[in-house]
Amino acid sequence: MTLGQRERSRLAYPLVTLPALIVALVSLIPLGFVVIVTVQTGWDQVVALVFRGRVGDLLVNTALLEAATVPLTIVLAVTLAWLTERTDLPFARLWAWFAVVPLAVPAFVHSYAWISLVPGLKGLGGGVLVSVLAYFPFLYLPVAAQLRRLDPAIEDAAASLGLSPWRVFLRAVLPQLRVAICGGSLLVGLHLLAEYGLFVMIRFDTFSTAIVDQFQSAFNGPAANMLSGVLVLCCLALLGTEALARGGERYARVGSGAPRMVTRHALGGWVWPALALNLATAALAIGVPFTTLTRWLAIGGLEIWPLQTVGNAVIQTIFLAVMGGMLTTIVAAPMAWLSVRAPGRLQRVLEACHYYVGSLPGVVVALALVTITVRLVLPLYQTFATLLLAYGLLFLPRALVALRASIAQAPVELERAAMALGRAPLQAVRVTTMRLAAPGAAASTALVALGITNELTATLMLSPTGVETLATKFWSLTSEIDYVAAAPYALMMVLLSLPLTLVLHRQSSRASGSAA
Repeated sequence: MTLGQRERSRLAYPLVTLPALIVALVSLIPLGFVVIVTVQTGWDQVVALVFRGRVGDLLVNTALLEAATVPLTIVLAVTLAWLTERTDLPFARLWAWFAVVPLAVPAFVHSYAWISLVPGLKGLGGGVLVSVLAYFPFLYLPVAAQLRRLDPAIEDAAASLGLSPWRVFLRAVLPQLRVAICGGSLLVGLHLLAEYGLFVMIRFDTFSTAIVDQFQSAFNGPAANMLSGVLVLCCLALLGTEALARGGERYARVGSGAPRMVTRHALGGWVWPALALNLATAALAIGVPFTTLTRWLAIGGLEIWPLQTVGNAVIQTIFLAVMGGMLTTIVAAPMAWLSVRAPGRLQRVLEACHYYVGSLPGVVVALALVTITVRLVLPLYQTFATLLLAYGLLFLPRALVALRASIAQAPVELERAAMALGRAPLQAVRVTTMRLAAPGAAASTALVALGITNELTATLMLSPTGVETLATKFWSLTSEIDYVAAAPYALMMVLLSLPLTLVLHRQSSRASGSAA
């Protein structure tokens, strides 16, 4: 490559850095909102609003919820992953699919199903039960994928030292799953902080439910803003805890390991308890929602299917999901390209700004945009532009991860060759790298669309008048205790989410070197 070609190649970096910088600054809006509102409120009022009994109760609820749900989710997910990936469990592939399918059912639909089945289910116990069943796939997927990648020679070496199978698992396998467990646990913990609909139905107070209540009663009063600030601190504490738990140990190794099939452990007499665990999990996490939906649909018959209303909700949901998915993927593209082609200190800072916003609950992002639009740009309040901006902020990390992996597989030499043939830097990137990354962009759009399809809190607070998605229409009907009329909307959400969920499972299997 000539000196002139190198100079032309470097021209692409500032041209791509500028939009990435703009997106990073926009992503700081929610955090900036919390800081500015705190300063404007004044220290005395902040102390009065934060250090009060109500906030203490919410902190206790949050701590108990996280402390009970996350360990139970880890135990369940790791056990199921071990049984389906490393034992001779009958129909292992079928049970693996059943362990992923609950992702297609929104968490608030899980609670709707359980409340329909057990009307007295409420409080911390009910919240923990439904949360574990709704969120354990977030841990199962990375743990199962990591188990497929492990070198079986490590286990053989441990066994040759006289360790029992149980001690082999604890000392040789479990430490190698730490990164996957910590990452999945972080996702579960963040979802617990952000979830609204599930805990409202279970009648368990969390920061998200309290913020929405304050917003609906006082329209963005100081109390809601301060609760948002405390919730952000909870998110940051959770991120710090995950980083400490993950540690700094090195888990990678040189070489690809032993090129042989993993020897599955014989369950022997434990096969029946193992089958019972998988069957019970599938029955509770899949059977209960689908049985409940079938029951309500049968009771309502054709009368609960107002085609125009359901059709409008489906069309609006698909429109927002597709538009939000495409726009989020587009704005994530500059950062994805920079993270692969120009790694460095500035790139890491910009990338951190892109990622952090995905850890914030939707209620915080929505409240920030409500405040800003009402105070500064009132014409944008409750418009499609503001709603799509909220979706972009919430799901930016999903788009970035999928797109970055695809760009990394496109050789940089193709960009240089295109520029050597006279293409402008950005045009060279577009016709080579971005064209090769099209499958990754499609996967990115699908992942974001899946999130938007099931998103509730930000949509409730920001959607324009007259716009009703499947989630918001379902929520309005369940708020009126009209569970029969809500069933079609729940079913349509599941049907839209199920194909994307199964694709996600297949991609996870392929990425770990195992066909699903």
